Amino acid sequence: MADRSSGSTAKPWVRWQDWAAVVLGAYLIIGTLWTPTNGSAMSAMIVLGALLVLASVWSLAMPGSMTSEYCHMLLGALLFISPWVLGYTSHMGASWTSWIVGVLAVLAGAAALPEANAAHRGVAGQH
Repeated sequence: MADRSSGSTAKPWVRWQDWAAVVLGAYLIIGTLWTPTNGSAMSAMIVLGALLVLASVWSLAMPGSMTSEYCHMLLGALLFISPWVLGYTSHMGASWTSWIVGVLAVLAGAAALPEANAAHRGVAGQH
């Protein structure tokens, strides 16, 4: 029987938390089509949504990368504060979308950290 502790058992493209973050980023981008926004809200939603998708794909491709999970959480935090920082709290749809997706992105990144850490230790242990 193979010893599973001798290496990383993490497989790329399977972690549900990263797929959830891809969906969140895509929703954020596409949500600008039906959510009333102003220029700063639209820019924040598109840019941060695209960055979230990129960080998620990075995390899916490299399941041992802990940095990508921290990126999810950082982007989620930036998204959460963006309505106040960029001044679009008067656009309630855009604000709520930013707040909800931001919180969910932080939660998805935090939920993936233990698996990413285990995969990272498995990869590091192979050297």
